[in-house]
Amino acid sequence: MIGDSLDPARLQDVLDGRWAHIRQAVRDELGKAGFAAVYGETGPEARARISRLIRQIPTDIGVASAFPSAYGGKDDPGGSVVAAEMLAYADLSLMVKAGVQWGLFGGAVVALGTRRHHDAYLPGIISTEVMGCFAMTETGHGSDVQKLRTTCTYDPGTQTFDLHTPHQSARKDYIGNAAQDGRMAVVFAQLITDGRSRGVHAWLVPIRDADGHPLPGVTLGDAGPKAGLLGVDNGRISFEHVSVPRDMLLDRYGQVAEDGTYTSPIENDTRRFFTMLGTLVRGRVTVGGAASAATRAALTIAVRYGDSRRQFGVPGDDREVVLNDYLAHQRKLLPALATTYAYAFAQEELVGTLADVQAGPSPVDEHRQRELESRAAGLKAAQTWHATSTIQMCREACGGAGYLAENRLPSLKADTDVFTTFEGDNTVLLQLVAKGLLTGYRDAFGSLDGWGRATFVAEQVREMVLERTAARGLIQRLVGAVPGRHDEVAVTDRGWHLTMFEDREKHVLEGAIRRLRNGAATKKDHPFDIFNDVQDHVLKTATAHIDRITLEAFVAGVDRAADPAAKALLNRLCDLYALITIEADKGWFLEHGRLTPARSKAVTGVINDLLKELRPHLANLVDAFAIPDEWLNAAILREEPGRQEAMAEEDARVAAG
Repeated sequence: MIGDSLDPARLQDVLDGRWAHIRQAVRDELGKAGFAAVYGETGPEARARISRLIRQIPTDIGVASAFPSAYGGKDDPGGSVVAAEMLAYADLSLMVKAGVQWGLFGGAVVALGTRRHHDAYLPGIISTEVMGCFAMTETGHGSDVQKLRTTCTYDPGTQTFDLHTPHQSARKDYIGNAAQDGRMAVVFAQLITDGRSRGVHAWLVPIRDADGHPLPGVTLGDAGPKAGLLGVDNGRISFEHVSVPRDMLLDRYGQVAEDGTYTSPIENDTRRFFTMLGTLVRGRVTVGGAASAATRAALTIAVRYGDSRRQFGVPGDDREVVLNDYLAHQRKLLPALATTYAYAFAQEELVGTLADVQAGPSPVDEHRQRELESRAAGLKAAQTWHATSTIQMCREACGGAGYLAENRLPSLKADTDVFTTFEGDNTVLLQLVAKGLLTGYRDAFGSLDGWGRATFVAEQVREMVLERTAARGLIQRLVGAVPGRHDEVAVTDRGWHLTMFEDREKHVLEGAIRRLRNGAATKKDHPFDIFNDVQDHVLKTATAHIDRITLEAFVAGVDRAADPAAKALLNRLCDLYALITIEADKGWFLEHGRLTPARSKAVTGVINDLLKELRPHLANLVDAFAIPDEWLNAAILREEPGRQEAMAEEDARVAAG
């Protein structure tokens, strides 16, 4: 059983993790009303406020940590991701604006440029003197970046590139900072030299003059009204034969000489393309973390409201029951909280991997880079879908109050909605995860072209070695301790949980491989059909993989907890996460003989018991997020002390007869 005496600060210590100093610095510096979300603004008002605030963020609190130390950064990409996650607590528009400026725009210059680009532009980017855009997505090509239609053709006679938007569907669309503040853009286009396309590369291109007017040949427009993120000036960019100097090519991975000769340290075009995109994985990691931050804010509001709002009375008693005492309410909040904690530990581990890989020696170990890309894709999808469903649940859990803008839940819902397609459509990302599993992280990772080729699916696929998260030794010991007959162990046995998750992933993976091989034997001349016929199975493979690595990260997080009371609570919360995941997919476990009907019923019974056990700790679980009240900015929380005092007086009156 969990002890009654638990200081939420002990839980916070575990959650804050490796970058606790950055989390606290952001709380201390920005945890005030001036950086909180504002409700009821018009689009122009929101843009003006966010444009002002981004220039007031002290870069030394971590937002610029990823930049090289020579330019005022700390060579710490992990720290910058954590700082952005903390900004999401305060205002998601501010987080996205900062992510565009320092993560995408600045990050592309760092990752794809060379020393001359860094010297010329990084100081201005870090100080926000040079506001910029990340111009990759096109109206007709979003997820399929390799087929972008914008062209940039080199002319040896002028030693310049001709940047051109050939038709409307090649227009750069949804681009942050493009509608108002951007002065430069990192533009992705097909590089053409010597009459040959060399694939997608990136250029630094000025788009506005000092007075904010579009430069010759550049057409800028507003993306128009949006469902959320009103403070982000998304826009559209088109180029009409814009002349770009040769030295504005970000040429770390591909160089063009004065005479037009192309060279690259990576000869293979596909490998070069994915290497370039792999250096930009930080944006995907940031979006997942920010989505989880918004989820934690929503849960904090809903849990605190549920501890004060009363609904209906107990027969024979004049007192009404608080919402959080109802099992139905616990069934909403506690599973979502358990999953949110699980993703917090998985995200912490992912950010640690990002920091270790990107701060390590160059060239980066290819296997570690592929593993990072796969995990970033999967966790981004999982966390953003969880945010969408959980924030909606929190809105409903707060009733009519949850629908009022003053209680923040509507803006959290609107602002995070785009995250399921932002920085990669979630369904496409799950396909990337599955392809990594199916191919053993081949060089063509992420390319959809080779999915169904008969030559690919017919060849021997080596035995899949499961990638492990942290605390590998502990996880192996727990799995090894499970007896042969699983129905002999308690459904709260951690080794049984791990085995169930691992077994499901292996079985689904083997099934996908088998179906692909069968398709190759019967439809070898129809590669699209080979893959399309098993797409549902492929997506299942990816979700099973993400569930498993998330559980293992949670187990590792529990193991790190030093405080006994915190560890006991986290252990029970981990039980809940494992069991609700099994319960949600019990159809598969029953169909494949991993659960008996009696054991399936036992899982549901234990879940309900866990909800009762965890109910007294609901407040501690959300308090451990340590979100400043000014950032939560919900009117129902400001009313809470008065409501609770009135409740206490009413209880005392009833008790006195």
